[in-house]
Amino acid sequence: MIYLDNSATTRQYDEVTDLMIRLQREEFGNPSSLHSMGFEAGNYIFDAREALSRTFPRDGRIVFTSGGTESDNMAIFSSCRKMRRRGKKVITTQLEHPAVLECMKRLQEDGYEIVYLASDVNGYVEPQALKAALDEETVLVSMMAVNNEVGTIEPVLPCYRIVQEYNREHGTEILFHTDGVQAFGKVEFNDAPFDLISISGHKFHGPKGVGALYIRKGVHIPPFILGGGQEDGFRSGTENTPGIAGLGLAAQMATENIFEKQQKMAQVNDYFRKAVIDEIPDVQLNGFEEQGLELQHYGTRCPSVINFSFLGTRGEVLLHTLEQDGIFVSTGSACASHHTGDSHVLQAMSLGHKEIECAIRFSFSEFNTMEEMDFVIDRLKNAVTRFRRLGSFR
Repeated sequence: MIYLDNSATTRQYDEVTDLMIRLQREEFGNPSSLHSMGFEAGNYIFDAREALSRTFPRDGRIVFTSGGTESDNMAIFSSCRKMRRRGKKVITTQLEHPAVLECMKRLQEDGYEIVYLASDVNGYVEPQALKAALDEETVLVSMMAVNNEVGTIEPVLPCYRIVQEYNREHGTEILFHTDGVQAFGKVEFNDAPFDLISISGHKFHGPKGVGALYIRKGVHIPPFILGGGQEDGFRSGTENTPGIAGLGLAAQMATENIFEKQQKMAQVNDYFRKAVIDEIPDVQLNGFEEQGLELQHYGTRCPSVINFSFLGTRGEVLLHTLEQDGIFVSTGSACASHHTGDSHVLQAMSLGHKEIECAIRFSFSEFNTMEEMDFVIDRLKNAVTRFRRLGSFR
């Protein structure tokens, strides 16, 4: 098996799986209980919070959630609830994940003005567009750090600075949220200055159904889920101790020697890109060619993702043909796979229906190798050639 759908989900580290099984079998106490089993469960949550805190600016707060979707929802709805008396304008982009875009639809139904910043042909949003859209009615800006379909590293750093400068000049309190789900574990967040950052465990070899929201020191938002007051009241409900412990261990493992892991991933990605372009005619790269390894390398492509349109084919057919050879890829966002119609990200990049229909996303992890890419290229070339021969490609 060659797994190239890591933007959809990743295989858990074996160490994470072993830890979670042990907790589920042997140390299953409720962390709110006063006896020793509860105390031990609470220690695992404390350790996981400490491990995750080391990957962000240390003075912030970590709130554990059920995943990236809940973290996005918490950041957006709690921020807007806090600011509802000051303004009802939110700025986001056309490229966001459905976990953000569906929140925007709900806010619009509730009377908010939503501004969707446009993308260029590489899936990149110009910071000046944000600057022009800001006004004193704005309460929140939400922008993803790395696009999940084409890998573009968005200019979240300069955009955050634009918002901070506007706040200083106008005395406003516009919060800045970034969906870091596709970025965490691939780029460093230790010095990320953002107010709110969403992450999801299963994107960096952790468990599904658990994530976190980072809240910068000095940022105060109201609780999102009410009840028994867990997570300092931000997110009530009995904690998923095995999942949280697994998330903490995965975060620690994913961010250790992250630069070396990224370099290896970039080499595999570049090897694959060159081979596709050299060996398969009529292929279009969707997004930037140049790769970047840090958030400050905005306007480049994260090495975890590459997206091609194989003109004259159908992406879904290629996906299932490759699957027969044990190669697993995607035609776009797994979280939107049940929706009909073309990818909203590729549409925002001005691709036509034919270009979108034949698009395939290949997403990498630290475990992929160049030897695997040789096999993938061979099978991919055969699949494209066979489809074009049977189809009407000219």
